[in-house]
Amino acid sequence: MTDRRPENTRTARIRQSLLRKLRHTARLSRHSFRFAVFLGGAAFVALFSLAFAWLAELMLDWNQQLVRAYWWSAILVVPGGFAVLRWLTLRMAPQARGSGIPQVIAAMSLPVGPAQSLLVSLPQSLWKIVLTAGGLLAGASIGREGPSVQVGAAAMLAWGRWWQARGGAALGFRPEALIAVGAAGGLAAAFNTPLAGVVFAIEELSRGTAMRWDRLVLSGVLAAGFLSLAVLGNHTYLPITESILALHTSWTAIMLCALVNGALGGLFAKALLAGPSGFLPLRWRALPTQRPIAVAAGCGLLVALLGMAAGGSTYGTGYDQAAALLNGQEGPGMGFGLAKLGATVASYFAGIPGGIFTPSLAIGAGIGDNLALLLPNEVDARLIALLSMAAFLAAATQAPITASVIVMEMTRTHDLTLLLLATTLGASFVARQFCPRPFYHAVARHFRREAVAVAQEPQDKLPR
Repeated sequence: MTDRRPENTRTARIRQSLLRKLRHTARLSRHSFRFAVFLGGAAFVALFSLAFAWLAELMLDWNQQLVRAYWWSAILVVPGGFAVLRWLTLRMAPQARGSGIPQVIAAMSLPVGPAQSLLVSLPQSLWKIVLTAGGLLAGASIGREGPSVQVGAAAMLAWGRWWQARGGAALGFRPEALIAVGAAGGLAAAFNTPLAGVVFAIEELSRGTAMRWDRLVLSGVLAAGFLSLAVLGNHTYLPITESILALHTSWTAIMLCALVNGALGGLFAKALLAGPSGFLPLRWRALPTQRPIAVAAGCGLLVALLGMAAGGSTYGTGYDQAAALLNGQEGPGMGFGLAKLGATVASYFAGIPGGIFTPSLAIGAGIGDNLALLLPNEVDARLIALLSMAAFLAAATQAPITASVIVMEMTRTHDLTLLLLATTLGASFVARQFCPRPFYHAVARHFRREAVAVAQEPQDKLPR
């Protein structure tokens, strides 16, 4: 009688080998599918950011045309526009006010649930696009990059949840990973700076949050930036036509830029955290809460007066003014930096959607234009403007690495990276003496408490 055990053993081994290969293939297929979904979400975020950028530029052009044709129009348009935007924000998208970056930071620290969804809600983020564009049309001193972060986070979270509902637990998307990819991808697409998106995610979004930065998450961030490059081309956000030469005397400029911008940036962040109540007499401290529309109109009046005094240079993001100073062209005037700072604070106090990223860069460039008069002639004034841009942004946000990489990548001044890092680190240290709490994270705590309180209300009262 023939012994069949060897044959049975071989058959069992073959079967086990086939099962292992099938399981391995299934894991590869699932991983590839998750990767494809992440890349699709990155494309979704990039398209949102590009559409937002187009709308914002259109509104800025319309505002400039209005100001050129009727210089006095700001006294009517800005206060009225701020009042309408504040009313719409309170009614339609209360969690969309301000920059958007604090909402994202708060959402990443909250557990999955209504509170987290409220801060990165796609419907409210769509309202943020419309309201931020309205603010730029009215003449507010705001930027679109911060709002792009919140919009990107909301778009990516909605995309991931949509696929999760169809793919089940096999996809295993973590909400904080989706939020981080969308937020950092939105910033990368807004500035056309993929590397800056990654640095921003690691330095800002993961501060105080347990976050695993695996290859899938980082690939999603980079993909959003690269897709923006593919659509718009490899253009520089703030092009510099002639190279900036840094000499050994530049170290004097570094210390001066770090000290002045660090102090002003720290005071700027402290003022934003104090809010309008911090600048009112004690008996009027409740006015911003009781009369938010009237306060917004008053802030708009202040923005209009500053803009008229500065020849209209303080309206909008400040991109054109910063670009002119970086290229040694005729600047907007000696008082531009401080006037832009005041207009940005007043726009933030109005409680309308809008970021402080690009205005901070413009403020720094304006301050650098003034500092150049105090330095020897052999120091290039454009270098002072560049270092001051990065220094003020680092001081305002207390994120020196992000500020250095963003300015380096958006101007293609890779050879000045060491100088930028030295300036931003110094400015961030000086700013902490005036404002110990990082601005975005201090505001995030407020949004976190507010979202938790709102989420505990009856479900029919929650914004959709």
